[in-house]
Amino acid sequence: MTTRRVFLKSTAAAATVGASILSQPQRVHAAGSDVLRVGLIGCGGRGTGAAAQALIADANVKLVAMGDAFDDRLQLSLKQLQKNEKVAGKVDVPKERQFVGFDAYKNVIEASDVVLLTTPPHFRPLHLEAAVNANKHVFAEKPVAVDGPGIRRVLKICEEAKKRNLSLVSGLCLRYNNGFQELTRRIHDGEIGEIHTLQANDYRGGIWVRNRQDDWTDMHWQMRNWYYFTWLSGDFNVEQHVHFLDTCAWAMNNQYPVKAIGMGGRQVRTGIEHGNIFDHHSVTYEFENGAKLFSSTRQIRGCKNDMSAQVVGSKGRAVYSERKNGLTIEGQNNWTFDGEINNFYQEEHNQLFKSIRDNKPINNGVYMTHSTLLAIMGRMATYTGELVTWEQALNSKEDLTPPKYEWGPIEMPEVAVPGKTKLV
Repeated sequence: MTTRRVFLKSTAAAATVGASILSQPQRVHAAGSDVLRVGLIGCGGRGTGAAAQALIADANVKLVAMGDAFDDRLQLSLKQLQKNEKVAGKVDVPKERQFVGFDAYKNVIEASDVVLLTTPPHFRPLHLEAAVNANKHVFAEKPVAVDGPGIRRVLKICEEAKKRNLSLVSGLCLRYNNGFQELTRRIHDGEIGEIHTLQANDYRGGIWVRNRQDDWTDMHWQMRNWYYFTWLSGDFNVEQHVHFLDTCAWAMNNQYPVKAIGMGGRQVRTGIEHGNIFDHHSVTYEFENGAKLFSSTRQIRGCKNDMSAQVVGSKGRAVYSERKNGLTIEGQNNWTFDGEINNFYQEEHNQLFKSIRDNKPINNGVYMTHSTLLAIMGRMATYTGELVTWEQALNSKEDLTPPKYEWGPIEMPEVAVPGKTKLV
């Protein structure tokens, strides 16, 4: 069994190993004049945006391969990129490098030097492992897994990426926000004192729903409507709320809670079209030193929205928010960020490609995996009603992988019932 202490120690050691190999020769396109071939796996809206950002990030890159479970998604993404004046000249994806189906990722990886992983989160461990084993640099959209077995798999992959001198940049984009970076530096410098309480809010309305069509099999429908199935998305507190949970962990100097308890359910999104995820979650996390993180998230239309994090210490309170003038410290050291916020989605890719050119690989694997587990831990607590420890979440045997990836029948997942759903 992997304990929390061993887990944190091993990932910290991996970071040290990563630093020691920066002087090793880069195997892929270290010279700034070489073309870097980019492959996109997952051609939804986020994938299309990531591809455009990747093509803007470097003067000598080309999108050469695309893969998706569905051809119509691939064609729409390709058309949008070809119409984008900023990147159209860098799009070179002929029919023979357009791949469709569950195995499309294999062909995209083979054709590429840098791989963008933007499929539903369930597939991240599989695709990340394949890319790293093929010696490819990676942009991995958040989150990076949906269950404990996936987390353990990703941890091993991230260590392997360091050994291979590969860059691995996470889609936890708030860490690339210059305002968030400045506020975090001030917190780490002690401007709010010793942290004792944190709060992460993600209150927003509903999002898209894909209603089932007559010619769709069970698997077609679940894949098209992936956001609403825990095995594919991890539930929205993992798929979306992971951003502000990660921000709180970052403020805590990348320390993570030892236990969590919470509640959640389906009050509004109760139809079959909403799969088996909840529409609200509330979790209380506790750190080893007794500090508490109160996490609340919901997706219900017609309600007040709030996406922010607050960090309270012995000398004051810090607020993280993407709103204008939303980065503040109140207390003994009052401060408001008044600079221009950078395009942090773009900055992720700028840093990725610069690291490749400079032969100074970036590896965000430690925090992207820890923060994904933090979100999964909260979901386990809300689904079961049990107190969940870090070790239980990390070592959980709950594997959400379906029996097979085929366009046919697949069981409709049950909706969790706190008090009845068992902790695995």
